[in-house]
Amino acid sequence: MLNWIRIKNLALVEEADIDFYPGFNVITGETGAGKSVIIGTMGLLLGERADKGMIRTGEDRCEISASITIAKDIESGIAEILNNAGITYCSEDKEIFLRRVITSGSTRNFINDCSTTLQTLRSIGEKLIDIHGANEHQSLVKQGCQLEFLDRFGGHAKELAECSSIRESLKAVRKRREKLHEELASPIEAEHLRMIVEEITAVAPEPEEDVHLSAKHAVAANSKQILEVAASAVTMLNDADGSVVDNLGGIHRSLQDLEKVDPENITAMIEQCDALIEGARELAYDLERYSNNVELDEEGFREIEDRLGTIQALKRRYGPYLENVFEALEDSRRRVEQFENSEKVRDLLDEEEACFIKELEVASKRLSVIRKKSAGKLSGKVKKELMDLGFLQSEFSINFEETECSASGCDKIDFFFSPNPGESAQPLRHIASSGEMSRVMLAVKTVLAAADSVPILVFDEVDANIGGETAIKVGNSLKKLSESHQVLCISHLPQVASKGDYHYLVEKSVKDERTVTYIKSLDKKNKTEEITRMLGGGAAAQKHAKELLK
Repeated sequence: MLNWIRIKNLALVEEADIDFYPGFNVITGETGAGKSVIIGTMGLLLGERADKGMIRTGEDRCEISASITIAKDIESGIAEILNNAGITYCSEDKEIFLRRVITSGSTRNFINDCSTTLQTLRSIGEKLIDIHGANEHQSLVKQGCQLEFLDRFGGHAKELAECSSIRESLKAVRKRREKLHEELASPIEAEHLRMIVEEITAVAPEPEEDVHLSAKHAVAANSKQILEVAASAVTMLNDADGSVVDNLGGIHRSLQDLEKVDPENITAMIEQCDALIEGARELAYDLERYSNNVELDEEGFREIEDRLGTIQALKRRYGPYLENVFEALEDSRRRVEQFENSEKVRDLLDEEEACFIKELEVASKRLSVIRKKSAGKLSGKVKKELMDLGFLQSEFSINFEETECSASGCDKIDFFFSPNPGESAQPLRHIASSGEMSRVMLAVKTVLAAADSVPILVFDEVDANIGGETAIKVGNSLKKLSESHQVLCISHLPQVASKGDYHYLVEKSVKDERTVTYIKSLDKKNKTEEITRMLGGGAAAQKHAKELLK
């Protein structure tokens, strides 16, 4: 819902702050008063290009802004657009703020105080507001949107989902074939890959074998030094005169003599000395056992060195780590197998593609059949609404054209309209008269009210060239449409204006020798006065106005 619009220094408007409400909002005023400024403001906020000529004479900048509360059924779409544009959307507030600042040299655009592009404004606007008038911003003249509305009107969600699912499967098959083509090795590459497999397989490295071999190599390379150090240490610990064990034995004997004098303190020290002697003997034993397992085997050392060199060569070629060698082996095997089976895989993918194409054609034809049934119902309802709106002998139809099957089926449609008998029907987008366009839009929107997700509808000149009973019917249609949408309508007819839930008056006056446009909300009394003015003024007009407002 459009909550409010603020305008500063736009055209003849010096400053205006307008609050809008749910339901039917009517805007009236004398011809030339500046009612089009409101439409222009909305157009600018929806991404229309700005012109410095829009800035009020004598001012250096113009600023317009609006607050819109987001309906639940379009919230995800709005949030996606904002997120893609890097703009934060607060789902708790469900409100966004649009603002544009226009100067003689530049234009700045904002959503929620974040700088943005015109394209983002347009994308947001397409989901929020339809403007029907001389410079219409309308989704219903777009063929893609027409198809979407027909599907929503007919309730074709299940059939559409089937087409979409098949299309996704078809895309997946084509993507797999594309990937196969990109990755498939040439005959020369395949031969090279086979050589890689053969080379690594011939070496047959084990996981972490390089680490284990490096440790063995370090021991084998230093075996002579290890044996010498171990033998020397054993001698110093246990074998030589004056060894650690001998010296500790002498200390032990001395402590035994002292124990007779001071057993309370010395006994514990003797136990410590015993532990040291036992530890020295165990260390000597461990060193002897270790050295016995170290061999001065030059042939074994060369074997370790050769094996380690072979593995290091693989790591240099495919590494730097042994894990990379295993990855290269698996990748090469996979690509060789892929090359050898490529014809078979291609045939399978071709069969899958053909199958999905056929399924998509069948599902699309099925969807097309039910669409044409729904189109007949939709056309009949729209023609009935058009008759109520003054087009007593108009024609409205939906033209189908077959296209390539896609996620939305194989139909391209066009809404066709002829306002008068004898005139050939033309696509809706080719209608020249804005008054005719607005009334056709009103008829279609009324029928599609439940299916149309655009929540805010703006009508300009919807009552052009009509009057009397037809004008009352237009007002009733707008009133009915406002039950499911927020409707803003610029009207010249009292029959239409009287149906409004909220009424705004646009007036022009002279202030300090300059023309200024004012926009104000009318209470019940002022609304009666405005309807009276629109009826021509006088007692009879006032009485008629009161009757219309009942």
